Amino acid sequence: MKRRQFSALMAALGATTLAPALAQPQAFPSRTITWVVPFTPGGVTDTTSRALAKKMGEILGQQIVIDNRPGAGGSLGTEQVARAAPDGYTILYITSGTMAANLFLYEGLKYEPLKDFIPVHGMFLSPLLLVVSQDSPFNSVSDLVAKAKAEPGKLNHGSAGVGTGTHLVAGLFQEAAGIKILHIPYKGTAPALQDMLGGRVDLMFDYTGAVLSQIKTGKVRPLAVMSDKRLEAIPDVPTIVEAGYPGAQLSGWSGIGVPAGTPPEVVEKLADAMRGALRDEETVSYFVGAGSRALVDVDEPAFRKLIVDEQKKWGELVRKLGATLK
Repeated sequence: MKRRQFSALMAALGATTLAPALAQPQAFPSRTITWVVPFTPGGVTDTTSRALAKKMGEILGQQIVIDNRPGAGGSLGTEQVARAAPDGYTILYITSGTMAANLFLYEGLKYEPLKDFIPVHGMFLSPLLLVVSQDSPFNSVSDLVAKAKAEPGKLNHGSAGVGTGTHLVAGLFQEAAGIKILHIPYKGTAPALQDMLGGRVDLMFDYTGAVLSQIKTGKVRPLAVMSDKRLEAIPDVPTIVEAGYPGAQLSGWSGIGVPAGTPPEVVEKLADAMRGALRDEETVSYFVGAGSRALVDVDEPAFRKLIVDEQKKWGELVRKLGATLK
């Protein structure tokens, strides 16, 4: 065999030998992960994701950067992640709104929650509170209900907007109590809270983290936790079940998801990292103190079941209230 032919043969054999090694994918994760939060910076979703991203990044050995993409109640950013590569390098902050309520609120939604996404792991469960201002004449749920029954339609409540949890829970409460309260939608609960403190709004339903500081300073008076369990942050506040209205319970929840088609081993690594972050006392202490409950063991099967159940609940609620958006 001629030298030139021999060299060519050896080169070909070398390439063949190296090909399988070169074809082996790098272990996940080998680069920065982007965590899309489909809401504005500065809110509870933003602070939650940044705290957990830091711990998850330490566990995974790679940085996780937060990318806020707000719009349409979280639907805009969610739609964008649905079209992302299913490789684990783009993860999504998912909520009861984006995975359940929006399915019934928005016409022409461009994603299907359980078809386009894998629900990797739960994060937090956060019940809402029924609150009034310090100057309110209401000191209990029964006081409020009595007034609403005596003067139907006179009381009003502020919300973060049509179709939000802060609006829909009011519908549940009114149905359970057999009362009618006027709805005043705002662009977020912050301006609604200001109007309540100013005496222009009678009551609100909001998440603990959003009103806890005002509760502690005495500006806001909590009447009930909209769940069946009291909160560690405000243990003296009764639940709506204790007040006699179990049908009015409503909590928001959150978690992470990835585009459908993401490899199972990648999904499991992300789930393990989230479990680790949720077991880190320092990481979650603030959120638990603010009234949230860590969903430590809500893995993919449990989270998928939660979403299915919540879709039914939110769907019935939205249809009952006729709260649809375009």
